Amino acid sequence: MHTKIHTLEGWLAHCERLHPQHIDMGLERVREVSRRMGLRFDCPVITVAGTNGKGSTCAMMEAVALQAGWRTGVYTSPHLVHFEERCRIHGDIVQAADLLPHFEAVENARTQNGNEVSLSYFEFTTLAILRLMSHSLLDIAILEVGLGGRLDATNIIDADCAIITSIDIDHTEYLGPDRETIGREKAGIMRTGRPVVVSDPVPPQSVIDHAREIGADLWRFGHDFNYAGDKQQWAWSGRGRRYAGLAYPALRGANQLVNASGALAALEALRDRIPVTAQAVRNGLSMVGLPGRFQIVPGQPTLVLDVAHNPHSVAALTANLDAMGYFPTTHAVFGAMADKDLNPMLAKVEPLIDRWYFTDLPTPRADSAANLQQKWNALQIVAGGRREVPTSTHANPQVALKAAVAAADPADRIVVFGSFYTVGAVLQNGTPRLQAKHLDT
Repeated sequence: MHTKIHTLEGWLAHCERLHPQHIDMGLERVREVSRRMGLRFDCPVITVAGTNGKGSTCAMMEAVALQAGWRTGVYTSPHLVHFEERCRIHGDIVQAADLLPHFEAVENARTQNGNEVSLSYFEFTTLAILRLMSHSLLDIAILEVGLGGRLDATNIIDADCAIITSIDIDHTEYLGPDRETIGREKAGIMRTGRPVVVSDPVPPQSVIDHAREIGADLWRFGHDFNYAGDKQQWAWSGRGRRYAGLAYPALRGANQLVNASGALAALEALRDRIPVTAQAVRNGLSMVGLPGRFQIVPGQPTLVLDVAHNPHSVAALTANLDAMGYFPTTHAVFGAMADKDLNPMLAKVEPLIDRWYFTDLPTPRADSAANLQQKWNALQIVAGGRREVPTSTHANPQVALKAAVAAADPADRIVVFGSFYTVGAVLQNGTPRLQAKHLDT
């Protein structure tokens, strides 16, 4: 029997230590532990896969369902600051103490009768959170899928409805080199005869083909549901239902209407089991919040936090920054993983950035600040160094932000992006309100 573990930190360290060097891909191990635990859901389950927009889509469905009076459970990953952020029950982040018995149950099942099953950190923690959710008397469970779909630990649950958000090139070492291959992985969450909402406006053909091959009920953006909007308001229409005169979602950014459309389509697909009113849709979307998704923090200078970490999400961030209006100088605090396709990310946002603060991140997967700076310099040489842009390197995002604040005028803006780790570090002690020194003080 394992030694007793009394804290969440202890369990997370245990999960880290367990990680086997050569783990066989596939869900058989996770399914076996799940079977030993008797894991099952007695409420409708929605799984959400995709490259970008998953967290926002989950948050919007949760907000609308809460306004409709349903008891919600949401699982998302990764977290920004605290592990507990990965699970919300009825709108509230779970308490560390409430997770402990479920970690214990996973370990007991994993080592049952001395017949040990190896689990990765993600698989172990996912099973613990799924068990907590299955014991929480939910009306609806919303599960964000990790990297892929087909082989993701969440895919042991047969969801009543699947959503596939925008698909882009990311995590190529696991998912494949192009959108078609990645789409095929994501499509693994579909189930025969059950609705799958595809909110990517231009989905890979592999996603459409897989839905048809297995006989899923395909809801396509632009075919089965759509939106229209002007500056003041927007409208959504789906199969047999329409919402008009909606206020824009409280989550900012042009891409959020696509995410909101997918969220509403999924709720529409399940309306026999969890009906929502037009008023719940209005209220939910107007109140939804999610840290680090084009989060604008008022202050002097203005602070923008965004977990954008691949070319597609950085393109969306760039468009959103562009739409914010004029700022004399834009400072960028940037830290990223070593496996990211940096050139298109940097090239996209480069015209808007006047000063870079490259930072190390607290994970071995991260690129070093010095390396990021070198890659930036190389890109500048290729582009013919159109303008003089100062850069500096920093030991962590907090130090980088401090340097940016010190250099900034009150009317400037600072954007922090590149990774969950970059934004998470800045939010470590709560949301910072910036107060740059006025020139006349």
